[in-house]
Amino acid sequence: MINIDDFKKVKALVIGDMMIDEYLWGSVDRISPEAPVPVVSVQKESHALGGAGNVIHNLVAMGAQVVAIGTAGTGKAGQMIFEKLEDLGIETDGIISEPQRPTTRKTRVIASNQQVLRIDKEIKKNINGKTLEKLVKIIESKIKDADLIILSDYDKGLITRGLVQQIVKLAGKHNVLTIADPKSLNFSKYEQLSILTPNRKEASLAANMDINSEQDLFAAGRKIMDQVKLDRLLITCGKDGMALFEKGKEPYTIESRARQVFDVSGAGDTVISLLGLGLAVGATFNQSASIANAAAGIVVAKVGTATASIDELKQALAD
Repeated sequence: MINIDDFKKVKALVIGDMMIDEYLWGSVDRISPEAPVPVVSVQKESHALGGAGNVIHNLVAMGAQVVAIGTAGTGKAGQMIFEKLEDLGIETDGIISEPQRPTTRKTRVIASNQQVLRIDKEIKKNINGKTLEKLVKIIESKIKDADLIILSDYDKGLITRGLVQQIVKLAGKHNVLTIADPKSLNFSKYEQLSILTPNRKEASLAANMDINSEQDLFAAGRKIMDQVKLDRLLITCGKDGMALFEKGKEPYTIESRARQVFDVSGAGDTVISLLGLGLAVGATFNQSASIANAAAGIVVAKVGTATASIDELKQALAD
């Protein structure tokens, strides 16, 4: 059986789109006279790392050592990225400030534990050649000590085909596991990574087919495996759990561990984090996916972008 405490020995590189999740918490007691919309009386505000930052938060919650690699804008949200990473004890020398790429900020309005509105401030633009060169140099300098590379792609332009190709080359040279959570509709840019973890909707779009049954799900998974030249694939299916695909084996499913669902935001970040940690400490694909599934069941029962603690995960696995 895998010892969860071994996660503390893992060193992970997290490469991806750093974001800020902003929450406006309040209550609703009337409808606006100006339009048929609720009036939210805001009582407090909070901010958390989102996107690749949430993957980092999940890994740190499990005690893992993390190196953050990505970009941040030069404004208030960008400064917050640096501050929040430093609060987690993460070095920020792998984060490049790019004035032309403002930090993505997602503002969620929560009333009575229900999300009533989300406002996104973002720009989708590929990183420039100079930033790509800098990122590759940073990865080259950090990869020697890494057990795992997680690519957290939110399709904002950081995880380009060129960057993925460089990562694949370096990971192959140093024998490091690579896992990506894809948001791009064209999965071909992820060729030869170790594992992809799309959700069912992303898999459906990538395979260009509707998924209405387990048979459809398995067919879509096989199609993606062939197209992207993967050895392993995990498709998350919300309340229906997840489907696992391994080269040379029949696909199989794992039932969801969620007992109640308040907020699914960030659940994919939890899955990729725990899957990676499990594999890095020697667990099988099935065991690692089961651990990730249990952790996801914990975080969706919390409001807002959340993480599972070591004690919560141990309890969930014991149950």
